[in-house]
Amino acid sequence: MKKIIYLVWILLFVSGITFSQTKASHANKKGLACNTCHMCEVPTTEKPCLVPCPREKMTNAAFKLEDAPDEITIDDLENMYGPVQFPHKLHAEMAQMSGGCVTCHHYNTTSLEILSCSDCHSEKRKRSDISKPDLKGAYHQLCLSCHREWSHKTECVSCHTPKMKGKNVKLTKKVFPKEHPKVVKPDKIIFKTMNEDGPIVTFHHKSHNELYGFNNCSTCHQNETCVACHDVQKKDIVTSSNGEKVKTIIQKKENDHALCKKCHDTEDVDNCSTCHKDKVAKPFNHKEATGWALNKFHKKLKCIACHGLKKQFTKLDKSCNSCHSNWNQDNFNHSITGLKLDDTHKDFYCVNCHPNREFDKKPVCSECHDDKSFPKQVPGKFVKLK
Repeated sequence: MKKIIYLVWILLFVSGITFSQTKASHANKKGLACNTCHMCEVPTTEKPCLVPCPREKMTNAAFKLEDAPDEITIDDLENMYGPVQFPHKLHAEMAQMSGGCVTCHHYNTTSLEILSCSDCHSEKRKRSDISKPDLKGAYHQLCLSCHREWSHKTECVSCHTPKMKGKNVKLTKKVFPKEHPKVVKPDKIIFKTMNEDGPIVTFHHKSHNELYGFNNCSTCHQNETCVACHDVQKKDIVTSSNGEKVKTIIQKKENDHALCKKCHDTEDVDNCSTCHKDKVAKPFNHKEATGWALNKFHKKLKCIACHGLKKQFTKLDKSCNSCHSNWNQDNFNHSITGLKLDDTHKDFYCVNCHPNREFDKKPVCSECHDDKSFPKQVPGKFVKLK
């Protein structure tokens, strides 16, 4: 009896060492913590305590674009095809305007590494689990769906060099640019809609891009597909007589306000005529729309500089002091106005010449002088503005 107990103890001890070694090597192989996949402290083959598959609740890491490889050679199925040279960074640069990295890396359970497709998809086409595609199918689902849309072709040789019987075809390495070619941004986009009243909507793309603060393409272009820019059968960029790049889109869906409603009230039917017109609309004019013309200091500013990062811009207090309450004789360089103050006036308080801090009105001299007025007398000298 003692021998049996002793033998059982030795077996448990050895199996414990074996399991701990297996567990350690398994974790180190993938760089994973045990609780990433297992719920219990000591999982076994019979009772692995696996957590539910996280496919629906992915924990994908945010990787920096500059860390992404420029090019990847896909040769998992090289026994069937020649290796594919995949310009990874070119695709990754534009992925922010579609689904992001998860478009392709759709099943990553750890932030420590990017899992390869073959970690989940079997190279064998004949398999018992057909709930997910094999490796060949996975590659083709990712690539063909996009390329079919814009190239309208699905020929194998666009990516593969076929292998001859008994011989490997020597591949000519394709050279891809390191960065995506510069995207030509239209100055405006003209939508021809289905609306009977006001069928034309003019979207001033340049204004939204440069003035309204939407300088990041992904702010609006979040669910784009390749076909939006790369369709070989679609030529919708034209140049008008005044040099503007104009894009015309036939809007086939009625009341498609998905993007606009983020900033504009598209639910109020009284607002329809703001965008829907019978002809192409002119760009936004601050004076015509608000009654306040932007002067030389304000017209170069982006809208968010005054209105903030609000989704809908509201009317502001037009008094200078509402924005410039912190200006004083110590922190304001008066020369930027075109007038450099002399030594006598440079230390004066702003209100000495600008009563009530109304900087948009002509300065007064009567606070100190009875016989002087601006601009007959100047408290300094005019300088040329850069």
